[in-house]
Amino acid sequence: MMNSCVVAQEQEKGKWDQVWKQACLRRKSERNDREFWNRRAPSFAEHARKSFYVDGFLRIMSPEPQWSVLDVGCGAGTLALPLARRVARITAIDFSEAMIDILAKRCREESLSNVLPRILDWQDDWDAAGIERHDVAIASRSLVVEDLRAAVTKLADKARRRVIISSLVGDGPFDRKIFETIGRELDRGPDYICVYNLLHEMGILADVTFVTNQEHAKVPSDPDKVFSDIEEAVKSYRWMISEMTIEEEARLRVFLEGHLVKKVGGYALSYHHPVRWAIISWSK
Repeated sequence: MMNSCVVAQEQEKGKWDQVWKQACLRRKSERNDREFWNRRAPSFAEHARKSFYVDGFLRIMSPEPQWSVLDVGCGAGTLALPLARRVARITAIDFSEAMIDILAKRCREESLSNVLPRILDWQDDWDAAGIERHDVAIASRSLVVEDLRAAVTKLADKARRRVIISSLVGDGPFDRKIFETIGRELDRGPDYICVYNLLHEMGILADVTFVTNQEHAKVPSDPDKVFSDIEEAVKSYRWMISEMTIEEEARLRVFLEGHLVKKVGGYALSYHHPVRWAIISWSK
């Protein structure tokens, strides 16, 4: 006869799969849609390459020069490009053709020959596509999937040494004040705690480290968001707000005009918007 602890553990199996799936169902945005990311690729790529997040992720990752790295959901090379100068080779996959095109172009511009960009999705057959095992497999802010357990298992199967996943904490980069101002509900979806608890449920004891823009916040604004004028400020938020209407943009302009303050280098928001990411990793 099983004791009460074992019974409780058996009952808990699958719980975090369901929590994740329910949170995904409540999310109304198109963030797992290929066309969505193809449209947003240029603005998102420019935003992502300026973020504090890259330095924080690479510091935790501590890449070694002999490593091969699989970057799943690579976008336009947010991590693949800086990693290319620190590791032996990278296979960078993403389901957005526009993102992969931007990455390939940047590799040519920077004379990087050790990055292999591929158009592949989480649901594709990676073995059939020739994706081999790498020393390290990473999913950086790219777990926009319905079946979290299947995605984590698939990622881990492609890693010889280490697996690294990053996931948002709370609202992440999405500024709730902006959404409330334009009259939209913020549907950020599930955050890192679902990932961590699912891993625990799977018997994986992962490390968690947080990177935050608060480490850099010596002034009351996000240092990544310094704008030359109101037009640049409005443009910078288009990546965050899908299909923004004329009326919504008008409300956003009024909000920004009331909250932008002069600082060295341009204008910044008068309040600090804390952004945190959880870097979850484990050794194979």
